[in-house]
Amino acid sequence: MGDSLVSESKSGADAARMGEVKAWLASQFEAIGKEVPDFECTPRTIAHFHDLATVSQAKTKAANIVAADFRQKAAEYRAQAARIREILEHVGLAQESLPSNVVGSAQVLANVANLLNIRDTELSSFLVAAADISLRKTGVEEKRAKVRSDSKVLLEYTRKAIARLTYLKRTLAQLEDDVAPCEAQMDSWKTNLAVMASKERQYFQQHSNYKALLNRVGYTPEINHRVLVELGERRKELEKETKPILDTLRSYQDLPADKALAALAIEEKKRQYAAGEKYLADLVQALAMQP
Repeated sequence: MGDSLVSESKSGADAARMGEVKAWLASQFEAIGKEVPDFECTPRTIAHFHDLATVSQAKTKAANIVAADFRQKAAEYRAQAARIREILEHVGLAQESLPSNVVGSAQVLANVANLLNIRDTELSSFLVAAADISLRKTGVEEKRAKVRSDSKVLLEYTRKAIARLTYLKRTLAQLEDDVAPCEAQMDSWKTNLAVMASKERQYFQQHSNYKALLNRVGYTPEINHRVLVELGERRKELEKETKPILDTLRSYQDLPADKALAALAIEEKKRQYAAGEKYLADLVQALAMQP
């Protein structure tokens, strides 16, 4: 039963809001001489129109209040103007009786008062208004000077930005011109790189082969150029030392008695000398195969 009462109250509120919306729409369209167009009556549209109607009515009420105040002030101003006109006529200062230059001066004075937004022609009011205008002029001049300074700064930034843009455009054009040569150079580098990679594989293979050959002939890291030089020098020394012996042995060949024994000794020395030479030749050949 409670749910039914809540639903009935809600439907009643919706109906009331719909009536208010229809009345507001009718008044608005009637004011412009048109009929209210058809629209879909859903809770969402009714709520939206009700909010618009509430805001519109509040603003219309406020506008009516302001308009009534303006009408009242206008009536008061007209009454005051009639009273002042009557007073001026009694003292002989009616507008029709005044010279044209006086009327023109008064009109200028009134225009100045309207321009300065003052309601009387007292000198103090004109001075206060003039001081206010002077202050506003000073403020405007300060703002103008600040704007001019900011404009100079922005102009300098703009000039630098344009110079930078020109430089970037020139750099971009130069880079675009260098694209083709760089691409050709890159292609050449790629080709050279492929050749170098092939050579590298070939050299690695040769190194492996030479290393296997050195291992086969018994090469050790202790045998290097310095050792070979020392061996060469030692060979020369040995040759110098054996030369007198060889000369002596050759002279022994002419001996008559123990010629057989002398020949045997000489042959033994020759054999030792040949063995030494063969060892040195094999060592030099093995080192020559090292890369």
